[in-house]
This record gives sequence, structure tokens and C-alpha cells, in this order.
Amino acid sequence: MAGTTTTSPPPQVRKYVNGDTKSRPTLASREARKSSLKNTPSTLQQHIAFFDRDNDGIIWPMDVYNGFRELGFGIIFSLGSLLIPIFFSYPTRLGHSWIPDPYLRIYVNDIHKAKHGSDSGVYDFDGNFSPDRFDRMFARFDSSGTGGLSVDDLWALLSKDRCAADPAGWSFAFMEFWTTWLLLQKDGRVWKDDLRACYEGTLFWKISEENAKGDGWRKGYGVRDFVQSLWRHGTWKYWENAK
Repeated sequence: MAGTTTTSPPPQVRKYVNGDTKSRPTLASREARKSSLKNTPSTLQQHIAFFDRDNDGIIWPMDVYNGFRELGFGIIFSLGSLLIPIFFSYPTRLGHSWIPDPYLRIYVNDIHKAKHGSDSGVYDFDGNFSPDRFDRMFARFDSSGTGGLSVDDLWALLSKDRCAADPAGWSFAFMEFWTTWLLLQKDGRVWKDDLRACYEGTLFWKISEENAKGDGWRKGYGVRDFVQSLWRHGTWKYWENAK
């Protein structure tokens, strides 16, 4: 039911939130991957598990809105997140019916069908995470060698991934990395461990828990950062003045 919440992540995600990185899902052999898909969720399914708060395999539009609010986004941005079910409901519905879902629900077990073009390729066609491709991506675009991607690095990554005649893919990729920047940046960069945890979905639970404690998530870039930086430093890149 839309709006129903749970107090903790599902078991298959909880162990990664608690720091168990040894058994992180990776690309396996073809036969092992087939067996794994039957028994455990793909990394892409774990990525969106945060929004399936009652663990019924269905994400309602209100679940998406509430999830973004829990992550600390404002009302306007969270309302904008409703574009996600508008665009991605039907691809995930195809595993169940050709008829569009009138409630624009997202079906978790078929989220791999919603993969779009012009993406980073870190998820394979089955929705599994490729650590090798992720590491190569960082090695190529981490221009400073600090273990984090700057705005310019992210833009270079987006430009490299753009496929010809794919404006929809360009738009989705831009929205995803823009949201990632707003959520994760610290000192002008999106750091490697944070981005990997975001791909795996464990970071969403961590941010929600930090916000629930009262201290709040201490990373990200919001309207307040933008205004204060312009007021004090004359630039939105406030971290450049802190060097």
C-alpha cells in the first residue's frame, strides 16, 4: 500500500548498510548469474529497494515522493521526482502486461527493463553491478586523482556516454547525475565510496537514518549552499574559496 514504511532495509540490503562489503553483488559467470537472479535481487533492484517501503515489490508514486523527502529533498524537488514513475512505470509493467499501469506503479522485479541508453554502463542488462567498469570509470574521469568526481568530471562523463539520436537517454542521465550531485557532493566532489553505495542502494538507508537522528546528512548541495556561496564568495563553487 502506498505510503506504508518500514523501519529498516530488507535483509539482503541491511548487511551492506552495516558494512559487509565482502559479499557485494558483482558480475558473475553466466550460469552463476542465472542462479543468483532466481534467489537474490539484482543490484539495481537493491538500488530502488529504499522506495519499496513495505517490501511488496511495487513502488507507488507516493512512495517515490516520500522517499525523496526522507533523503532531505524539498517539496518542489520531490514533486519533480514524480517524473520517475511517469517515465519508468511502463517499462517495468511490460513483464506483467502490455496495458499501462493506471496508477503508474514501478515493478521492482522488472526494473532492468527500465534501463535507458546513454548511461554509464555500470549496471549490466540484468541490473547487476560491474565493479570493474565502475573502477575504470573513476580511473578515467577522476582528473584530480583524489578519489572524487568534480562537476567538470561528471560533465565529461555524461558527454562521453551520450549516444547519437538519444535525447531521452541524455535527459535521464543528466537528471540522475544532477540528483546525485545534490545528494552527495562534499568539498566540490562526489566521492567514490559514496557513489558506489548509491549504485548499490545502501546509501539511501544511511542518509535516511542520519536525517532521522536530527543531525542530518552532512553532504550534498542545496539552495542554502547556493545562496550563501553567492552572497559570501560571489560564486556557487564555494569550495574553491576554501583552498
